[in-house]
Amino acid sequence: MTIDVRLIPSRHGDAELEGALVCAAGAAARPGVLIFPTVMGRSDLEIGFARRLAGLGYAAFVADIYGKDNIGRPREECRDLMMALRGDRPFLQDRLLAVLETVRGLPEVDAAKVAAIGYCFGGQCALDVARTGADVKGVASFHGLFDPPGNLDDVPIRAKIVAFHGWDDPLVPPDQVLALATELTAKGADWQIHGYGQTVHGFTNPGAHDHDRGVVHNATAARRSWASLELFLAEIFE
Repeated sequence: MTIDVRLIPSRHGDAELEGALVCAAGAAARPGVLIFPTVMGRSDLEIGFARRLAGLGYAAFVADIYGKDNIGRPREECRDLMMALRGDRPFLQDRLLAVLETVRGLPEVDAAKVAAIGYCFGGQCALDVARTGADVKGVASFHGLFDPPGNLDDVPIRAKIVAFHGWDDPLVPPDQVLALATELTAKGADWQIHGYGQTVHGFTNPGAHDHDRGVVHNATAARRSWASLELFLAEIFE
């Protein structure tokens, strides 16, 4: 199977965005999986996840949230970009939905069958897509941030949700996990939260080895969460 990677330009406000479509060459429209990156923005890490999804028969799209001129910036600059977006969640949600519409418009994607997944900050992005009430089949968060946006408290959630969480994640302690469960229940969501013991933040990233900050790869949790993602996608797209 030949997997193609094609850069897709789009705009949101004054920002020129450049996502990456990753899918098997020459196939008809198929379910689409929108991938929101970590704090570092679109990178080879997410392209690798997208290739795995393409191998399963999906059209994967790695989003660019910061703008094409910011791709590959150093960590501190990316963190500043992330914090600016986290500080204006309505604006962030508008950008996420704009990217979603770009994905729906691609000929390789079945517009009626789209899911969103995300990693770290991208996990929060995926959850915020669901929080807007967007008509997506499901969203999945990998070691995502859980704090609610504050502007969508009365909006019901239509998407199925799964969150893969390292129980010892210093960025998201257990009280925030319980708060997410309470929020999703109140909004009528079909939700799952998978907690992995002896696991901290960033567990899917093979390059994560920062024990001081609690950002460490865990191969077992990464394998288990990916297997569960495959089952989740098969269920929502059946």
